Amino acid sequence: MDNSRRKFLKIAGLSAIAGIAAPTAFNGLLKGEAQASSASGGGHGGTGAASGKRYGFVIDVSKFARDKGLAQRCIDACHSIHNVPDYGNKKDEIKWIWTDGFENVFPDHSHYKKNADLHDAPILTLCNHCDNPPCVRACPTKATFKNPDGLVLMDFHRCIGCRFCMAACPYGARSFNWRSPRELDAAGNYKYIKNPKPEFPTRMRGVVEKCNMCAERLAEGKIPACVEEARGANAMVFGDLNDPRSRISKVLARKFTIQRKPALGTHPSIFYII
Repeated sequence: MDNSRRKFLKIAGLSAIAGIAAPTAFNGLLKGEAQASSASGGGHGGTGAASGKRYGFVIDVSKFARDKGLAQRCIDACHSIHNVPDYGNKKDEIKWIWTDGFENVFPDHSHYKKNADLHDAPILTLCNHCDNPPCVRACPTKATFKNPDGLVLMDFHRCIGCRFCMAACPYGARSFNWRSPRELDAAGNYKYIKNPKPEFPTRMRGVVEKCNMCAERLAEGKIPACVEEARGANAMVFGDLNDPRSRISKVLARKFTIQRKPALGTHPSIFYII
């Protein structure tokens, strides 16, 4: 981490200590803009802006329950094209997309006497690309931002490693690089990135990273890698939530779905068919 980043962190840390109202400010990240976010409308967590796109996913949990290896294949597809490092331990883990148990993914939904298959199902989990993202408001350098398509993205060069965005995210969807993903072995190859892809930038130590919903693939007219991997099982649906004619909008209109922690008012763009 260079001196300019260290100085910024020092100033930010002192400001946080001095700011007695800081806890209130952080609470405001989730609640302070409730009136603005409520304007997004109800139903399926809000519809977003009246104009423009808002991309999202529908994940069919039952399809992943039937094909136990599908979730890992989606994870591998995502992590491979985005040069996500594998440090080989939980402490340093970097994850863009992962699986977890129902009770952890949906703590506000009843687990009492639920279906046994659902209990054992691997719930695919990733950044929710919220329509009202607290992480964006928490970032002091605008390293995390929301683009016109509703995607919450990261500018790795602007990230100073303060991790305010991680504290603000209620879904645990962000990872911090405590180690350098670019570290090389004796042969001059990346130690933690298998088959690195030159099309996507590697990161540096001291920055946050997360799922970007394959924004670079969308720019080329492709669908996200995880959706492409799950296409054969029809386990994921991707599309524009603001377009009533899109497949995802039609699926949401006829299927009952749930979201992660919808009461927070973040308006996630990820929906689950249970």
